[in-house]
Amino acid sequence: MNGGKKRESPTDPFKRAVAVCARAVAGDRDLEVVYAADRPMLAGNKMRLPEPPRRLTAQDAAITRGLGDSMALRLACHDARVHRKLAPEGALARAVFDAVEQARCEAIGSRRMDGMRANISAMLQDKYHRASLDEVTDRAEAPIEDAVALLVRERLTGNAPPASGKRIVDLWRDHIESKAGGDLDRLIDSIEDQGGYGEIVRDLLVSLEMADEFGPSGESDEEQTGDDAEGEAERNEAARGTSEQDAEDQEVEGQSETTGEEEDAGEAEESAADADDLQDDESSADREPSGEARRPDWRRQNEPQTDYKVFTRRYDEVIHAEDLCPPEELDRLRSFLDKQLATLHGAVARLANRLQRKLLAQQSRAWDFDLEEGVLDPARLPRVVTDPFAPLSFKQERDTDFRDTVVTLLLDNSGSMRGRPITVAATCADILARTLERCSVKVEILGFTTRAWKGGQSREEWLRAGKPPHPGRLNDLRHVIYKAADAPWRRSRRNLALMMREGLLKENIDGEALEWAAQRLLSRPEQRRILMVISDGAPVDDSTLSVNTGNYLERHLRHVIEGIEQRSGIELIAIGIGHDVTRYYSRAVTIVDAEELAGAMTDKLAELFDAAPPKPRTGRTRASAA
Repeated sequence: MNGGKKRESPTDPFKRAVAVCARAVAGDRDLEVVYAADRPMLAGNKMRLPEPPRRLTAQDAAITRGLGDSMALRLACHDARVHRKLAPEGALARAVFDAVEQARCEAIGSRRMDGMRANISAMLQDKYHRASLDEVTDRAEAPIEDAVALLVRERLTGNAPPASGKRIVDLWRDHIESKAGGDLDRLIDSIEDQGGYGEIVRDLLVSLEMADEFGPSGESDEEQTGDDAEGEAERNEAARGTSEQDAEDQEVEGQSETTGEEEDAGEAEESAADADDLQDDESSADREPSGEARRPDWRRQNEPQTDYKVFTRRYDEVIHAEDLCPPEELDRLRSFLDKQLATLHGAVARLANRLQRKLLAQQSRAWDFDLEEGVLDPARLPRVVTDPFAPLSFKQERDTDFRDTVVTLLLDNSGSMRGRPITVAATCADILARTLERCSVKVEILGFTTRAWKGGQSREEWLRAGKPPHPGRLNDLRHVIYKAADAPWRRSRRNLALMMREGLLKENIDGEALEWAAQRLLSRPEQRRILMVISDGAPVDDSTLSVNTGNYLERHLRHVIEGIEQRSGIELIAIGIGHDVTRYYSRAVTIVDAEELAGAMTDKLAELFDAAPPKPRTGRTRASAA
């Protein structure tokens, strides 16, 4: 008998040891260390590390200890006020500045303790391997901030880049060394002085031709106040729906295994976009120096003016999910998704069945009478009794099409959806598509993200063109078709697992994604069209926002929503995960947790089907005679 004492897990002693070491390194005995399946994170004095596997290997232990050491060193060696004062405002320069500061914190610990050096090396090897950065072949796919950070680490500790990060360093080394090699050599003298170190990093950014991202005023560091330096960062964080503390958290998360900065993998496959899905963009394939974006037909009549434009569409793509991933990998990802959601599947399925019963109950039924076969018609029996020579009469029930409807689910595939939110969204979309298909309602499932972090090839072309002012949208769009409306669910089922792939989720430009999804809907023959958007934040693309106004993408999103809601005849619904979307959409709901998504989706669709469909817009619906 154990007297009711809880049995200790084999990993508990290891977790206690890591927590004690983290508190000692951070110098904070009140530091709270927890373990969970969610992504690693540092928020205030709370540290979240990945739950170690029950069969803990030496490599697993080193990676977990490395994450703990990295976060603890940031607490011990990093001053957020100094960092904010010196940090540049431009997105790309800020990313380099943040990465190099984290490299400084980790280098301090690595120089003092060999064990910590080994732990951090294991963590970095795992980080770049998970992000598939050992597979990149082009500089546009290799984040310069990671390359600079690894070169700084090499200077400060003498450690060569990890094997998984060697390729991105090789792609950038000659460029960085030729322009800023001297600045890199100076950093070691100020490793213990964050202020002096930050000044050298700013010189390094000037050498890398990023001085224009320091801020609009062009003031020196001494003249620029802390409030000025924080302005753009706060505006960008407001667009993400996060707090100042979240920004600090994300800086630490950038060193963990699951952050967006690590996932700048850029898939090796550069598949050609599907011709049918690019029918509205074919004439825009070449570079558009003026950046003026094409508008779908429903936007051209009585349309309010907008200043939104696109620098180039040359690198945008609309692609089917199966063309982004080999079949065997899709099968593996689907198996992983099914295992992760075994418990959630039952709850979502029950909600879907409730929706199905509601929809089937609303289907109108009709009968064909006076048939030669079918079900005997009792209403005609008296005629047979009075006239024995009268033939028997039969009837047959027939189902009519249910409200000639198509539903599009547009899923945010941004990096902030990583983890549980995207997993739940994929499962809900999967089950909802199956449910609506049973009710003869066509369903299309789409996703939107970008092909690269920090602008990709579009930004490279803008730099080569001499950085013309006000370029507009400055990133490479990736719009993914997971399930076409006419494709049966059984053929598209595994495509949704693509959302589990490392490196897919990047940045989100919602306005153009909505335009794309609406245009696909309007090309459908169905008379009733429903568009449901699932997102967890406002549109954010650091490359675009760094060279335009802070609310540039948000204003365009509002403009597109207004056009769809008022002039297209599409019924638009939005569900925000942890983000208030009611300020954008007139018909919207906000949920706190991803677990509430299934209920919100089924409830909103049920409300729509309970209501009468809107009147068709002139010239946009199919003529019945046709």
